[in-house]
Amino acid sequence: MNTVKPESIALFCLTPGGVALANRLKAALPMTCFTSEKLLTDGFQPFAGSFAQTLREAFCHYPAVVFIGATGIAVRAIAPLVNDKFLDPAVIVIDERGQHAISLLSGHYGGGNALTRYLAGVLDADPVITTATDVNELAALDTLACQLDARMDDFRAAVKTINHMLVSGKRIGLWCEEALRAEVARCDTRGFIPVTRLDALPEMDGLVCVSLRAQLPALPVPVFKLVPKRVVAGIGCRRDTPFALLSALLQRQLQAQAFDPLALRAIGSISLKQDEKGLLQLAESLRVPFEIFTAQALREHEHRFPASDFVRQTAGVGSVSGPAAWLMSQGQLVGETLREQGVTITLGVSH
Repeated sequence: MNTVKPESIALFCLTPGGVALANRLKAALPMTCFTSEKLLTDGFQPFAGSFAQTLREAFCHYPAVVFIGATGIAVRAIAPLVNDKFLDPAVIVIDERGQHAISLLSGHYGGGNALTRYLAGVLDADPVITTATDVNELAALDTLACQLDARMDDFRAAVKTINHMLVSGKRIGLWCEEALRAEVARCDTRGFIPVTRLDALPEMDGLVCVSLRAQLPALPVPVFKLVPKRVVAGIGCRRDTPFALLSALLQRQLQAQAFDPLALRAIGSISLKQDEKGLLQLAESLRVPFEIFTAQALREHEHRFPASDFVRQTAGVGSVSGPAAWLMSQGQLVGETLREQGVTITLGVSH
C-alpha cells in the first residue's frame, strides 16, 4: 500500500515553466524536486544520471510522483515501471501552465485522486479524475480501505466486484460495529446504503461489514468484511523462543478475544528483544511492524501490571507485554494477559 504523505512526494520538471510551477507547489507542500543541471536552482536536486534513471528510483522509493509536463512523456517514462495498482505510487501530471492536474496512476489506494485535488486547489487548476466511481460521485472500496487502514481477504477481487456493483447501480450496504462508527463517519461512503442492524437488513445486492471480529452472523446477502488494523500485541518472551510457539500463542490470544487476525496492527516488546528471531519472524509473517520500547519507557507503566523479579533482573523492568500494549494502544487494553511457556501476550485496541 502506498500512502501519500506530503514529505514523500517526488516532483519532476523539465522546462523553465515547470521549475516556476514547482516553486509554487513546494511552497505549499514539502516535496523533493528534481530537474536537469541546466535548470538547477535553489531547493532542487539534479537528475542522478538522467531523467529516466532518476524517475525509476523515485517510482520505487516515493509513494507519490508529480510530473510537470506533457502526459505523453510521463506515460512513456513510467510505462516500463507500472506493476500493481495496490503497490505502484500515485502519479500526477500537471501541465506547465498549471491549468490541469491529472490523476494518472493509483488514484484510489495510492491516494492519487486526493493528492490531485489538493494540488489543483493550490494552483487553482482543474483536477482531472477519470476513475469510474469518482466521475459518478461514488465512493470506492479501495479508498475506504485506505482511509480506514483496513485489510480484507481476497482484497483485489472484492475491490473489483464492489466498485463495479456501485457504478452499475447495485445496492451495496455498509455496516460497521459500534466502536468503529465514528471513524467510518469521517470516510467517503457515497453510494453505500447505511445499515445499522444486521438482523433487519434492507433489500440489497451485497454488504460491506467493517469489523474487527473473527465471525459475523450468517446473512442472506454476499458479505465483504473489511477489517481495520487496530489490535496491538505486547509480547514478552525468553531468549530464543521459537517462532512456532509465539505464533500459536498469539493466534490463541486473538481467538480468545474473537479478533480477526487481519485486525492486528503491530506487535511490540522491549528494546532488549529488537533482534529476537522469533519475534522478527512473527512480525514478518503477519506483515505488521515490530515496535520496540526502552526499559525506561516501559517502567513508566509497569505499576499497572503484575511484576516478575526474574524479568526485572533480565530486562530492567518487571513487566514487558502489559506496558508495551499499553503504550501502543494508549491504555485501551483488552482481556487478560496470556502467560505460558515463558511467553506473555497482552492485547490492546487503538482507535
